[in-house]
Amino acid sequence: MIRSRQMNRRSFLKAAATVAAAPYVLTSDALGAPGRAPASERIAMGFIGQGGQGGGHLGISGRGDIQTLAVCDVDANRRYAAQQRVEKMYAQRTASGQYTGCAAYDDFRDLVARDDIDAVLIATPDHWHALTSIAALKAGKDVYCEKPHSLTIGEGRAVCQAAERYGRVFQTGSQERSGRGRLGCELVLNGRIGKVHTIRTYLPCQGRLPEGYVPEPPCPAYGYPAEKVPPEFDYDRWLGPAPWTPYNSRRCHFNFRWVLDYSDGELTDRGAHVNDLAMWGNGTDRTGPVEIDAVGQFQKGIHNVPVRYRMEYKFANGVTMITTSYNGQEDNPDLGGRGIQFEGPDGWLWIEIHGGALKASNPDILKSPIRPEEIHLHRSPGHHEDWLRAIRTRGETVAPCEAGHRTSSLLHLGLISMILGRKLRWDPDREEFPNDPEATRMVLRPMRTPWHI
Repeated sequence: MIRSRQMNRRSFLKAAATVAAAPYVLTSDALGAPGRAPASERIAMGFIGQGGQGGGHLGISGRGDIQTLAVCDVDANRRYAAQQRVEKMYAQRTASGQYTGCAAYDDFRDLVARDDIDAVLIATPDHWHALTSIAALKAGKDVYCEKPHSLTIGEGRAVCQAAERYGRVFQTGSQERSGRGRLGCELVLNGRIGKVHTIRTYLPCQGRLPEGYVPEPPCPAYGYPAEKVPPEFDYDRWLGPAPWTPYNSRRCHFNFRWVLDYSDGELTDRGAHVNDLAMWGNGTDRTGPVEIDAVGQFQKGIHNVPVRYRMEYKFANGVTMITTSYNGQEDNPDLGGRGIQFEGPDGWLWIEIHGGALKASNPDILKSPIRPEEIHLHRSPGHHEDWLRAIRTRGETVAPCEAGHRTSSLLHLGLISMILGRKLRWDPDREEFPNDPEATRMVLRPMRTPWHI
């Protein structure tokens, strides 16, 4: 496709073995369908992870400037549904009404090994983000990976090192950067409310910590009996680097985000969207805090992530960021529910998440134009479009690897402080806790054999 590469014999045999019922065939009429770019100018893509978010991303297969060659999922029902969706989409554009050119894989390594794929879009559970990203980058693919960037700080740094070493384009799925929130960040960075001293971020509203709450460490995920693994589901591969534990449906698919072995919960689910704009507007999305003091209340049972929390970060630029699990209107009636409030000596500015509505203490702040000589942030035409444009130009994306890593790290740092039950100091340049080996051990988690970074 975009690099005019030919499938070698090894890759072809892998594809043929995986999709014996649907042989790899790119029909000439499909490649030259009206309204589509010539095959040589299209970006050849593979999609890894076909759950809710991954299924949504698969819709870009209908663009005229890409060609989806493969999908991957450890759930056969999802895998083949995605394959059929792509092939039906392309079949409608052929003279013959047939198309069988989308392979379906259980193992992402087979997909990224293909020489004819230029780019991959990753929408797996969080504990797979780093391994799949690194494998794709090493194989020479450009990558779009959903947020959070990784499950741990150490994994995130490894992904950034791979992106730099192999010279690949990387887009984090922090879609809020491609919306109206960018303007709010520009207004803050250009001093419309004076020098910011406090940033408050409000995550999904699960409530304040109970009065007089005494912190407790998280419990292991337990409380539900083992179930029979569905025949279509490769559970061992789904677990991958995570600790082995008997299958229970409440761990998997959408529910993975409530289990600490696979995710940080809402901290890195919606929290990655909210705090990403906070970091962008603070000018700290290529660094991190120097101090973290967090407390959280963890669920007990098979779902064991924090549900109520307060995290306070201090940055070298003098800003304090406070992240809480309750509604912004509880602190300021003029705000919305989930979003970011920047506070300075000349007022405040609010950015709503999932909508991008802006509010300010003085409405005239929002009417202030950003002058040519002032700070201008990356203008994105749309999150997918921005990534595809960067692939063609070899430029930077609106949510590059380093920025995605720093946002995820911020939230992982809060979780580590909650688990240890104490304030932490952090060196954002060296990415370590000075003179604190107990906390430093939590920068990277052990992985189940044979998986490793």
